[in-house]
Amino acid sequence: MIPIKKGVEIEGMRKSCRAVSEILDHLISMVEPGVTTGDLDREAARLMKERGGKSAFLGYRGFPGHICASVNEEVVHGIGGARKLSYGDIIKLDVGIILEGWVGDTATTVTVGAVSQETSQLLQCTEAALYLGIEKVRSGARLGDVCSAIEKHVHKAGYSVVREFVGHGVGRSLHEEPQIPNFGKAGTGPILKPGMTLAIEPMVNMGGCDVKILKDGWTVVTRDGQPSAHFEHTVLVTQGEPEILTCRKAAVCK
Repeated sequence: MIPIKKGVEIEGMRKSCRAVSEILDHLISMVEPGVTTGDLDREAARLMKERGGKSAFLGYRGFPGHICASVNEEVVHGIGGARKLSYGDIIKLDVGIILEGWVGDTATTVTVGAVSQETSQLLQCTEAALYLGIEKVRSGARLGDVCSAIEKHVHKAGYSVVREFVGHGVGRSLHEEPQIPNFGKAGTGPILKPGMTLAIEPMVNMGGCDVKILKDGWTVVTRDGQPSAHFEHTVLVTQGEPEILTCRKAAVCK
């Protein structure tokens, strides 16, 4: 069953999503050459504790990090450590918090200084695909409408969507039904209803869609070594316009 949240439950989701958005904003401000992925992980842990929460990722199925910090060809699930960021890198920051029993989940891709035009275009396309998917979040719409909008935009730009890892419902648990692929057919899938909270998260590769998992058992990388981008918002289905619960103060939610 897809969880439908009401009243105080939605307020709980709003609170956790505000907190995770503030934490992500702070981490973005830290990104510069010489900073390590471990620095970012430790700071996220500190900020979560400061707010009375804890990481939604740490220990989840054995994951060893507080956040996912994935650089360049790393798609998702990168583990914070000694790796230093270099000028021209991109880093995907995926942050989840459990606050008063509710999960807030969000992600973005950040440039370390200037990047190539090709990489910049990849990021622009991926973020645009996220918002095109969010535009389809309407009461009475089908989940496939969201998935199809993302896929069509990405393929039109000449990129590929990762198929092995998808978005998801989110609430009391990090991963709830329904699964939200970044590909699909419009007019299919579950009907969206007010009170659903969905983590929509396009993962888009510059090259092919194939990925593999490194020996650490977690870090997902593109098989061809090309860069990958990742953007995510937690979104509330309402009677009207969708509400982006993880809209950051330092960002314009389209």
